[in-house]
Amino acid sequence: MAKNKKKEKIHFKENIKEYFSFFKGFRVLFFSALFFVLIKEGMKIAEKFLLKMAIDNGTAFSNNSLTSTDFTRILLFLGIAFIILLIVRYASDWIELHFTNRLEGGMILKLKQKYFNHTLDLDHKFHVSHKTGSMISKISRGSRAMESMTDVILFNLAPLIFQVIVLTISFLYLDFTSAVIIFGIITVFVLHSLFIQKVQQPANLEANKADDREKAHMGDIFTNIESIRYFGKEMRIKGLFARLSEKTRKAMIRHWDYFRIYSSNQNLILGLGTLLLMYFSMKRLLSGEITLGTIIFIYTTYFGLAEPLYRFAGGLRESYRSIADLQATFEYGKIQKEIIDKKGAKKIEVQRGEVAFNNISFNYGKRKIFEKFDLLIPAEKKVALVGHSGCGKTSLIKLLYRFYDVDSGSITIDNEDIREFKQEFLRSEMSIVPQECILFNDTIYNNIAFSNPKASREKVMDAIKFAQLDKIIKTLPKKERTIVGERGIKLSGGEKQRVSIARAILADKKILVLDEATSSLDSETEYEIQRDLSSLMKGRTSIIIAHRLSTIMHADTIIVMKKGKIVQAGNHNQLIREGGEYKKLWNLQKGGYIK
Repeated sequence: MAKNKKKEKIHFKENIKEYFSFFKGFRVLFFSALFFVLIKEGMKIAEKFLLKMAIDNGTAFSNNSLTSTDFTRILLFLGIAFIILLIVRYASDWIELHFTNRLEGGMILKLKQKYFNHTLDLDHKFHVSHKTGSMISKISRGSRAMESMTDVILFNLAPLIFQVIVLTISFLYLDFTSAVIIFGIITVFVLHSLFIQKVQQPANLEANKADDREKAHMGDIFTNIESIRYFGKEMRIKGLFARLSEKTRKAMIRHWDYFRIYSSNQNLILGLGTLLLMYFSMKRLLSGEITLGTIIFIYTTYFGLAEPLYRFAGGLRESYRSIADLQATFEYGKIQKEIIDKKGAKKIEVQRGEVAFNNISFNYGKRKIFEKFDLLIPAEKKVALVGHSGCGKTSLIKLLYRFYDVDSGSITIDNEDIREFKQEFLRSEMSIVPQECILFNDTIYNNIAFSNPKASREKVMDAIKFAQLDKIIKTLPKKERTIVGERGIKLSGGEKQRVSIARAILADKKILVLDEATSSLDSETEYEIQRDLSSLMKGRTSIIIAHRLSTIMHADTIIVMKKGKIVQAGNHNQLIREGGEYKKLWNLQKGGYIK
């Protein structure tokens, strides 16, 4: 038996409220644009009223109840009035678009900045569990929806409301029966449109989700293009994408199919309305109750009303789509950070650089990583963390950087709890060469200068030389201005690692973290950089994570970890003499890597 799926709904009221919050700071632009939209719509009705006057006076002239001179004077007046209306309508259109462009540009900018900044500030946990392509898709689609929603209000909803009000008043004065018929047609048309929009909401949301899944998949594929080619899996990936895009196609068609009935019923409602209007208006004309000019005014305004009605229906469809798109974006705004700065959090300026993990406990989900763990890293000392993968080395660094918070205990720098500081300032006071070197799609120079944008060119070039990058750069056509490609794909693993080392050197911080800093380098280059890193680490607190034990032989202290606990501590010679886990690892490795 098939399981009943709970249909998702568009939270219209909630999303509209959030949408209108973006008008703050733009209300003058909005009401200015709205004013000129209404002026423009008023000019359209006024033009039809001038036509009514021309026909009524023409009829009077043909019946000899109006002299040639008077008729000519009236036509001249109507001609001048029409030219004035044309000028006003042209000017209103120009001014209205001027205000609308600036209104929408400002609102889109506000939305993009708000949700980009919010998403950027979310915890590390959020970013490792959400696909990049999906996030970009939702924010981009939300930006387009902001423009569409504002267009609907200004160009679809406001003109119809204005015309209905003005025409209802006019028809009540000219022909009550026609006013009732037209008001009834509009009511049925609008209610039908609202009903269809309501029932298609789940299909709209599902189509959006399918689109997001497809984009997230595409982002994941193109990010890992090298892996696909290394293993010769192009055909398999094409097949996966074909199945995924087919699901998107079906979801889109299910959504679009609602508008077959929508469009057909619209034409039926307006067609029946036209028959009713013609019957009753012609009956009154034949009985002499209304003039020919009034008939023309009724018909021209009614057929003119069809355009804003269709635009309203299209706008209503667009508004529901826009609200669905905005809802996907607004959902990000509801995600709260778990790692937050405490009230009154301050800036940090590391003076000595002593780092201490004080009786910390930390679980990642249901997995226990640390329990009552203690470690002191003295200021200006080189401390290496070694052990098998999964023993907790990298977790310590992530806790130090406050990617996660400890469940109990504390982490201090110079005897102050890191939770007392603003996260951004805490992280900016440390320098790191991470295990996985990810670069921006920018120049080598800018990737290095990222850690210290105010650094002089001389300092950047010194960092390049220190990281042994200068020899590589000399062989490149654009030297340090060479673009490295997305995630640094144009560089080899070793070259990317050198860029990362140069970036850390340029940051020039009191606390230096080296997470397998030389693992992608050849032996000769590694030897040269290790020698230079030794001089760099002088006067700094250095935390070194290493799988290759030969790279940390000269550390002041080597901390041997196993399953989140410290099993040995000492320098290389002490640990070799002591025997135990470190010596076992050393014998297994013999200068290679710990697996």
